[in-house]
Amino acid sequence: MLKRKFRKEIRSRLVKQSNQQRLRKSRLIKKRLFNLAEFKRAKCVMFYIATDEEVETRFMILEAQKIGKRIAVPVILRKEKKIIASLIEDMEKELAPGLYDIFQPQSKYIRPIPYKSIDLVVVPGLAFDKEGRRLGRGGGYYDKFLARLPLGIPRIGLAFDFQVLKDLPVLSHDIPVTRVISA
Repeated sequence: MLKRKFRKEIRSRLVKQSNQQRLRKSRLIKKRLFNLAEFKRAKCVMFYIATDEEVETRFMILEAQKIGKRIAVPVILRKEKKIIASLIEDMEKELAPGLYDIFQPQSKYIRPIPYKSIDLVVVPGLAFDKEGRRLGRGGGYYDKFLARLPLGIPRIGLAFDFQVLKDLPVLSHDIPVTRVISA
């Protein structure tokens, strides 16, 4: 019940934020992410493809590719109720709306990679707290994915300042992130 209340409140604030504010803050977040030692070391980074309200990741993906990083993105497998990581090469050509209208590789471009090939995961969330606990959209896809990742792989949450709360209600299956970057 409490999670539902948080989700509703954060969604409302996300929708009220102008696209100009969203992009300005996303650029600040990108700068902070790209300056992290863990990001600089990473050869393969998994990014999420942002929805219209989230911290924008598309320009981050393009820049990361330009500096030589391999990029993976999530593919939602509805029947299995899970996410797999798939390498992408050309976002414009390969991505299309998938489940929940979230962009993901079209089936002919799905190139699954093993978890151990990923050096860093950029994680979406509706809200995070100071301990790295994460409130997702309620499907459990990312929690299942993060639970399967080898422990040493950094999990970086991206958020706007109002999405970082003092404390969040969590359940035993909720997987925290290593760090949250916000602006």
